[in-house]
Amino acid sequence: MEFRVLSERDLTGYDLPDFEPFLPAETNTIRRLYAEGKVRSIWLRGDVRGACFTLEAPDAAAAQDIVDSLPLAKAGMSRFQLIPLQPYGGFAQEH
Repeated sequence: MEFRVLSERDLTGYDLPDFEPFLPAETNTIRRLYAEGKVRSIWLRGDVRGACFTLEAPDAAAAQDIVDSLPLAKAGMSRFQLIPLQPYGGFAQEH
């Protein structure tokens, strides 16, 4: 099952320099998840400080566990929105 994850840094409680010590571990975790096939693609957001990525997991609970494993999630420094995705049927052949 695929999920879209939107993250946004908490800039009300933290300043940009506060994030710096966490970024190498965050990057390494995302790289590992990508190598494992759990993160399919990732982009930096253009509207706020954060990322948008596609996550592969068997169910919502497993997807949430993956998100919760991210260093910025563990530190409570970013907010994450988990959106379950369903296949789009509009490309199926008409009957």
